[in-house]
Amino acid sequence: MTGSKTDISNADAPLHVELGARSYDIVIGQGLIADAGGRIGALMTGSRAVIVTDDNVGPLYLPRLQESLSAAAIQHASITVPAGEKTKDFNHLQKLTDELLAARIDRSTLLIALGGGVIGDLAGFAAAITMRGIDFVQVPTTLLAQVDSSVGGKTGINSARGKNLIGAFHQPRLVLADLECLDSLPRRQLLAGYAEIIKYGLINDPQFFDWLEINGGAVTDGDKAAQHHAVLTSCAAKAAIVAADERESGVRALLNLGHTFGHALEAETGYDGTLLHGEAVAMGMTLAYDFSQTLGLCSGRDCERVRSHLNAIGLPTKLGDLAAASSTAGWTADALITHMALDKKAENGKMVFVLARAIGDCFINRDVSIDQLRAFLTNALTEKN
Repeated sequence: MTGSKTDISNADAPLHVELGARSYDIVIGQGLIADAGGRIGALMTGSRAVIVTDDNVGPLYLPRLQESLSAAAIQHASITVPAGEKTKDFNHLQKLTDELLAARIDRSTLLIALGGGVIGDLAGFAAAITMRGIDFVQVPTTLLAQVDSSVGGKTGINSARGKNLIGAFHQPRLVLADLECLDSLPRRQLLAGYAEIIKYGLINDPQFFDWLEINGGAVTDGDKAAQHHAVLTSCAAKAAIVAADERESGVRALLNLGHTFGHALEAETGYDGTLLHGEAVAMGMTLAYDFSQTLGLCSGRDCERVRSHLNAIGLPTKLGDLAAASSTAGWTADALITHMALDKKAENGKMVFVLARAIGDCFINRDVSIDQLRAFLTNALTEKN
């Protein structure tokens, strides 16, 4: 899948994700939380909403969203959960659904996910299963959530056996990506989100990757015009892929570039905060390109461009450095392969990888040799900066 998609007309208009009766808009801009009530009220079938947020995001943006809902005459309540990846588990899911039911919601109640990817995944899954499905809106407050997890309808929680293994496809009614939220992000979180932006250039848009090599620093330094272009281009790329393959039976699997490796790294660290999801994806994309070179598929020049840009931005690229810094001792190739085999992308007992022929030319591979993978990972675990 090749070709540039960076020429986006009418950049101020909402992006439309075309899924028939499940279609929705993605709105990207500044001040969207303050104006959210009017946009949300226009699509509600009832008059009540419940906001789900976490104890990091809530103090920053919950009052602003509540004020906007009140101004639109939308009755609302809020539920706050602990921040962090460990909140994406059965215990917190059960607690959240119990609180929703205790609030006496009905089928017309709208759930609003205010937060990063954890909140979007958790609240979206709760919306999917409570009362057999209620509507929800995504208000992503991190860069990673704005360009990736809030779009496409994947919701879920983690299992002790792997990331996002329990979940459902449940499309939001609306996505409001307020770029002002990015100003409050710690730089590490911002960089983690940027990894998902790079992904779209590497998959099928080499001109976008060219643009990022020049403008990536402006995106991560807070330039709003650069951020708008990067978020818009990323969301447009994902919206097109999701519209073509909603349930990941084909081309949507390309969005998993770096994720087969990355999810294994997250599992190996035990989701203990050593590695953010975007950092794992950055490392995973580096590994995917390097593995492609090892298999004779991709040039060393393209691999070096990927590594060089990630390093310049401040994202990790050396597996040996990560293994050395982890609190989990004794990383091995076989342990990582075991995690990969349990990944939800595995099919018929085979691992599924997104590999590369070049920057902007990725493809799905379901026939990777375990021996070649083991040898590659064994070598990668020894490489350090």
